[in-house]
Formats: sequence, structure tokens, C-alpha cells
Amino acid sequence: MEQQEKGDPMANEEALESMRLAGSTLGPLFLHDPLLEEEAIGPLYEILAQSDPAVLAAEWPFVDESEALPLLANLVEGAAAHVAARDGAAKAEASGEGAPDSVFTASPAPDALTAEYRRLFVGPAPKAAPPWGSVYTDKDQVVFGASTLALRDWLRRNGIAVSRSDDSDEPEDHIGTMLVLLAWLAEENPPAVEEYLRDHLLPWAPHFLELMEGAAELPFFQSLAALTRLTLTGAQEQLGLEVETPRFYR
Repeated sequence: MEQQEKGDPMANEEALESMRLAGSTLGPLFLHDPLLEEEAIGPLYEILAQSDPAVLAAEWPFVDESEALPLLANLVEGAAAHVAARDGAAKAEASGEGAPDSVFTASPAPDALTAEYRRLFVGPAPKAAPPWGSVYTDKDQVVFGASTLALRDWLRRNGIAVSRSDDSDEPEDHIGTMLVLLAWLAEENPPAVEEYLRDHLLPWAPHFLELMEGAAELPFFQSLAALTRLTLTGAQEQLGLEVETPRFYR
């Protein structure tokens, strides 16, 4: 993989376009519950389910095609299984099959992909892979740690507000939020991209993603972690960024 020339506008634009693609594709898969937030994430799962992994691998940025192909194949297969399970449950519910003999409406049963998403990122049991940066960089392993506050200050100084679909006080250093923000910065504020990567995303994300890959039990999430890690480290290499690795407490 060749390091780009910083003064080459064409190379810079290509790298920015690659970050738009990667951030907008990968970020939502970390950010949204596949079942509870189906309206937000469902269309992306449907696109993945209908995709050709070979075509995706040939176009995927920052990662060698041979490395990307098996990972994308697992994402496509997992998305297809999730969409099939979701559509099957909706069809059964519409036909009345398995409807409870009660005035209460039961919550939809999670499929394997949804259950694994919640085990990794949500709980109620201890999360297998907490998705917030300060959990790994703060000695007390808490959310809203020093790295979160540093990111929040950087966002404020750059006039960036992280919008949320609800009233939750979600820390800004959620891996999904930060990947989506990377895509947004590549489109709306390109001069800020390298500082954001170097100082706020790259110091902790590869470490988290390596741990997530080991904690995941489904190929979909193992591959999501590996592909995201390879994409970010590939971008780092292409941009020639020197990143200071913090001490990790988890």
C-alpha cells in the first residue's frame, strides 16, 4: 500500500471519498440495534444482503482485496440471514402464527445477529465489547472519561454538534458515532480529518476492535471488527499519520 503525497489534491480527494464510504457503511452497524432500530439500519442490512462480496472487496478502500473478501463475505451472509429472519417473523406475525393468547403484545424475539449485537454492546449482562473509547483509556474504565471530554472539547472548538435521534446522553466516543462522524468530516470539514483521526479515533479504536474480534461469537461481528480495524489502520498508513498509543486499562 502506497503512502499518498499530501500535496496531491487528487490523492487527498480519493482518500476523503474512501473515508466517506467506510464511515457511512461501518458506523451504523455499530450504532443501531438491528431489531429495535430497524427503521434506521434495516435498509443497510438489505443492501448488504443483496451484495456480491467480490464486487464489494474490489471497491473497498484501504484494505487489500484478498483480505477484504472473506470479511465482506461474512458480512453479506450475516446480513442475509438477519433479513430472512426479520422478514419471516414479520410474515408469521401478519398471519397470526404463534400470536400469544393475551391482550399484551410481545416484543419481537431477537434473531442470532440481534442477540449478539446486544451481548457485545448493550447488555443487560456486562457488555462483551463496550463501544466507548474512555472505557479502554481511563484507569477507572468508565464512560465520559478524560478522552471523551477531550473529544467533546475538540468538537466544541470546531463548531460540531453530534445530533442524536433521542434524548439519550450517549458519550460522543461511541465507535459507531465516531465512524459516522469521520464520514461527515470527510464531506463537510476535510481539513479536520487528519487531526480527528490522529488524536481521537486512531489512538483507541484498533485496540477496541481487536478485543471485539476476540469477544465476538458470530462471523458477522468478528468480520465487522476486523474489517473496521484494517480500514482504519490502512487509512493511517496511507495518510502517513503518526499516532501516540495511550495506556490501555482494558
